[in-house]
Amino acid sequence: MDRLSSMNAFVMAAELGSYARAAERLSMSPQMVAKHVAALEQRLGARLLNRTTRRQSLTELGSAYYERCKHILVEAEAADSLAQIMNDTPRGKLKITAPVTFGSNSLMPLITGFLRDNPDVEIDLHLTDRFVDLVEEGYEAAFRIGPLATTGLTARPLAPYRLVVCASPEYLAARGTPQAPADLERHECLGYAFWSRPADREWVFSQDSTPYKVQVASRLQINESRALMSAALDGFGIVLGPEDFLRGALARGELVRVLPDYEAPSRPMHLVYTANRQRTAKLRRFVEAVLGRFGHP
Repeated sequence: MDRLSSMNAFVMAAELGSYARAAERLSMSPQMVAKHVAALEQRLGARLLNRTTRRQSLTELGSAYYERCKHILVEAEAADSLAQIMNDTPRGKLKITAPVTFGSNSLMPLITGFLRDNPDVEIDLHLTDRFVDLVEEGYEAAFRIGPLATTGLTARPLAPYRLVVCASPEYLAARGTPQAPADLERHECLGYAFWSRPADREWVFSQDSTPYKVQVASRLQINESRALMSAALDGFGIVLGPEDFLRGALARGELVRVLPDYEAPSRPMHLVYTANRQRTAKLRRFVEAVLGRFGHP
């Protein structure tokens, strides 16, 4: 068996805790993962993993061998990347992650256009609102919306993620139209429930560079934008949501923009990727495409 493939299978089995989970990640059968590990053990003449019906653990040799294998695999990938960079032809699979609403709406035209322009590239796009560890989970790039923590990653700032405040004509007819941000305190305000934190209770508007902070009441909090818009279309309350996502409903008159004279809250957005290795042609071309589409005007 190919030794690098066997090392990769062993590292995955050690990190994920089972042959089955490693097999799923590697798109092979658990039996094949076991054969790769057995091939390494036969070559070394010693066990790498202790396995029982309930759990598995690394042997003393296995622990040391695991660390060396990780280093070897990183170096092998870097060597392959160098050849690809010198070739400068984008090819291979890009594993990208993005927030659900942004990925489902704003990002997809860029993804499909990028694939048309780069026929030798595949994209594995995972949409999730949870914080993704690029290094631990094997992603090459991630879109982050909101304040950016110090992570040791390269972060390219993008145009702010613009939000708008709107409601259905039926809701505004029944409850009245807010004329100033402070009026929102007397209205039902629909809150987006984030993966790692509660919904925003403070909405910050601006007008002529003057901020206006308002504490809103959110009796209904949802972690999915389409459901949040459905509640707004049903006339239940005022929604703060992504401009790109709500643009169609606004154009059709199903929703009406509220407080148009005030700048609604917006969130910083970045594209982040690992900084500890040279970028491949596929990632470099993808970064260029992202900056061209979502970079600051």
